[in-house]
Amino acid sequence: MTLALRQTWALGRRAVAGTFRFPQAWFPSLFFPLLLMAIFTASFDRGIALIPGFPKVNGYLDFGISGTVLQGVLIGGVSSGAFFAGDIERGFFDRLVTSPVSRVVLLTNRLVAGIVLAAAQATLFVAIGLAFGARMEGGVAGFVTLIALAGLLAVPIGGLGILLALRTGSAEAVQGSFPLFFALMFFSSAFFPRETMTGWFKAVADVNPISHLVEGMRAQVIEGFRPGAAALSLAIIAGFSVLTVGGSAVALRRRLGAM
Repeated sequence: MTLALRQTWALGRRAVAGTFRFPQAWFPSLFFPLLLMAIFTASFDRGIALIPGFPKVNGYLDFGISGTVLQGVLIGGVSSGAFFAGDIERGFFDRLVTSPVSRVVLLTNRLVAGIVLAAAQATLFVAIGLAFGARMEGGVAGFVTLIALAGLLAVPIGGLGILLALRTGSAEAVQGSFPLFFALMFFSSAFFPRETMTGWFKAVADVNPISHLVEGMRAQVIEGFRPGAAALSLAIIAGFSVLTVGGSAVALRRRLGAM
């Protein structure tokens, strides 16, 4: 166990350092969520009080910051999977397989790195939001809960990226999965409450687990510290993690068996 932890730590540091060495890896997950947050805040900030069903908030920034965190984690998770696929393409994965590294560590090092990066990214987004006038009604407990949920969300997203990387061995194929994440996010309540939606769009948002996930995160910001809402978000994350990380383990076993 101690050896596996040391190996996870060493390879996890490599994954984090490698991400920061390549701006194309971290820049999109920072720039685009912040850009969208700025556009939505400028567009809707003055009108939300007139929209029936919109929750009472100090400003749109309070409402939208959780969606920004979610978007950043989604983009970062895709990038993590693409880097894993890059290791396969460059032969680094094969060298790891022939080394004394634990097979479990082949998966956990990227997942741990994803947690660290997602938590740091979410902290930056919240700090920027607070600097521009957002309020954290949940206080310190709400802030810590939001950051923890963001970090844990990197596990199922990263797990899916790794699964695609192991099945395809192609970074381009993994990056091609981003439109799916993007669609799931925008057909949810990430940037607008479900109470303001109608028709088929509301029906899709109601059954979209991303809606309930982001709402549990948002509650910590606009309502106060809400353990029940956080527990629902955590349950959704755990369910997705079982599917994606379990699928990654099966895909890893198959790839190793074919080598």
